[in-house]
Amino acid sequence: MELRLFQEELEEKMLGQYAAKSVNTKGRQKEEEKCDLRTDFQRDRDRIIHCKSFRRMKHKTQVFISPEGDHYRTRLTHTLEVSQIARSIARALRLNEDLTEAIALGHDLGHTPFGHAGERKLDELCCDSGGFAHNEQSLRVVERLEKDGRGLNLTWEVRDGILNHRTSGSPSTLEGKIVQLSDKIAYTNHDIDDAIRAGMLRPRDIPRDVVALIGTTSSSRINAMIRDTIQNSMDINDIKMSPDMKAALGNLRSFMFKQVYASDVALEEHKKAEKIVGDLFDYYMEYPEEMSSEFQIILNEGDPVRQVVCDYIACMTDRFAVAKYNELFIPREWTKL
Repeated sequence: MELRLFQEELEEKMLGQYAAKSVNTKGRQKEEEKCDLRTDFQRDRDRIIHCKSFRRMKHKTQVFISPEGDHYRTRLTHTLEVSQIARSIARALRLNEDLTEAIALGHDLGHTPFGHAGERKLDELCCDSGGFAHNEQSLRVVERLEKDGRGLNLTWEVRDGILNHRTSGSPSTLEGKIVQLSDKIAYTNHDIDDAIRAGMLRPRDIPRDVVALIGTTSSSRINAMIRDTIQNSMDINDIKMSPDMKAALGNLRSFMFKQVYASDVALEEHKKAEKIVGDLFDYYMEYPEEMSSEFQIILNEGDPVRQVVCDYIACMTDRFAVAKYNELFIPREWTKL
């Protein structure tokens, strides 16, 4: 028996009634022969892990732009933390852990350099052509940009989860809903940890009502939120928290937006990041032929110049964007021979 068939049978026996079974996938955009070792969702997970966009996340901002310390989160470590939280919830609820993991690992592939500052600037620059949102760009990465324009050809369920992971989204699977909630649980708590490390917050600044409910440490808060989600989602066709825990998570997010994400310190750095993104965008709109070869392929296949320039900027890591900016706009020193 092929290992894939054995695993598909195991899913039928082990997963709950509301789980997305790999054998029932709505399929891929392009038909292809199935793997004899892996289920379709396992195959999607592996394709994401091995793609270039996944590796680039290690040099993309989570909250702090180009932090000096080694222990600050990046977009990649954030993604791994989301995956861990989401898998824990999915396993406890007998949902499809492989699908959950694939969505979690792919949800931020389209994020810009410099975090949400870069995203806001690209949205402003592309306002006449539909704007920019990182969840939509993540979908474009897996459908179009990866593998020199061929895309990763992922299943419908994974693509749906990636597209709908933001608060405004409506995932079609419970596995997608788990990732949507796990994303908030992860960044709210680990961003507090990083802000304390950076000296922007003190532990005693965290709202007292939140501390009283779910503890003083990142691990205690995450454990409490995972436990609450599992208890309130067991044997129902939904993923949800108790009213008290949902309010605590909302209070933490509001606290972080006020004290960290929109602080004077952060906004000053965001202005610099937006300047870099804006100038690079204008330059490549004027000289699109200077983009790298993989984007020339997409241009030659007829994608609009503005869209491909947006793709190129969004794919950049922080340090690549800074290096390109220095190369294009900062005069080089003359040397005496």
